[in-house]
Amino acid sequence: MRARIIGTGGYVPERILTNEELGARIDASPEWIVARTGIRERRLAAEGEASSDMAVAAARRALESAGLQPRDLDAIIVATVTGDVPTPATAAFVQAKLGAQRAFAFDLSAACVGAVYALAVADTFIRAGTVKRVLVVGVELLSRSVDWDDRNTCILFGDGAGALVVEATSEPGRGVLSSHLHSDGSLAEILWIPGPGTAAPVSERLIAEKLDKLKMNGREVFKVAVRTLAAAAQEALDANGISVDQIAHVMGHQANLRIIEAVMERVGVPMERCWLNLHKYGNTSAASLPLLLDEASRAGRLQPGDYVLLLAAGAGMAWGSVLLRW
Repeated sequence: MRARIIGTGGYVPERILTNEELGARIDASPEWIVARTGIRERRLAAEGEASSDMAVAAARRALESAGLQPRDLDAIIVATVTGDVPTPATAAFVQAKLGAQRAFAFDLSAACVGAVYALAVADTFIRAGTVKRVLVVGVELLSRSVDWDDRNTCILFGDGAGALVVEATSEPGRGVLSSHLHSDGSLAEILWIPGPGTAAPVSERLIAEKLDKLKMNGREVFKVAVRTLAAAAQEALDANGISVDQIAHVMGHQANLRIIEAVMERVGVPMERCWLNLHKYGNTSAASLPLLLDEASRAGRLQPGDYVLLLAAGAGMAWGSVLLRW
C-alpha cells in the first residue's frame, strides 16, 4: 500500500496586494520587486479570517474533487506555522468546521516544506495500515507575521491554503513512490520568527524590536535552498532509478523565481516542466505545493502515469522531496 492523491483543492483570499501598491509603501519600484523575486502580486487574508477558515475552504474543494464527504476521512494533517491559536492545533478547528468526526487531527510545523513533510507522514500512516484516507492541508497567514517596513521580506509572502486528499492504493507504480526529508537546526536563525515563545516571552522589548516578525538572511537562504533542493531532487531520482528526462512535472516551492531557476538548472530540468504561480500569490509557505498541484490538476496538465517531483525548503532549515506517479 502507498498513498495516492485523489483530490486537490486550493483557496486564496480576495484581497490582492500589487507590487505598485506595496512599492509605494517601501519606496521600491514594481520592476525591482519582480527582478528580485518574480512576484507581481500576492493575496492577503481579510480581517477576521483565520488560517482554519482558509484551510477549510481548500479542504472542501479537495473533498469535492475526490468525491468524498468529511465523514470518509480517517486523519487530518495541517501543515502551518501560523495557527489560529497556540493550542489546540489548527487541525482541530478544521476537523470541527468540516464535521469530520471520525478523523484524528494534528498540526505539523515545518514552515515552507510543511506540505512535503505532511504528505510523507500521511504516506507512512497508509503504508503502515493505520488509515485509508487522509486530508493533508498546507495553510499560511504570514501577512500578520511580516514586518511591512522590511523590504527584504514583505515583498515575498502571501496568504493561502491548499489541500490534498490521499487514499491507500495497491495499484503498482502509482501514488507516492518515495519521500526524502532533511533538516539542519544549526541554520535556524537565517530564517525565523524569534518570538513570542518560551525562549522569548511576550515583552515590551519583543514588540518594540519587532521580534514577533519574520527575520531572514536572504543571501544565506538562497545558497542553502539551491544546494539542498538540487540534492533532494537527485536523491529522489536515484532512489527510484529514473532519469531527469522521465520527470513530467516539477512542483518547486514558490519562494523566489531565481531559486527555482537555479535549482532547475542544476538538476537539468527545463523550466517549461516547472509549474509556477508565485507571480500571482507570492510565497505562501506550506500552502505553496498543494496550491500548485491543484492548479495543475484542474488545468488538465497532470496525466495518469506522469512522474511528478515535489521540492521544498524552508525555515529550520528544513528541506525535502517527494516523487509521486499521478
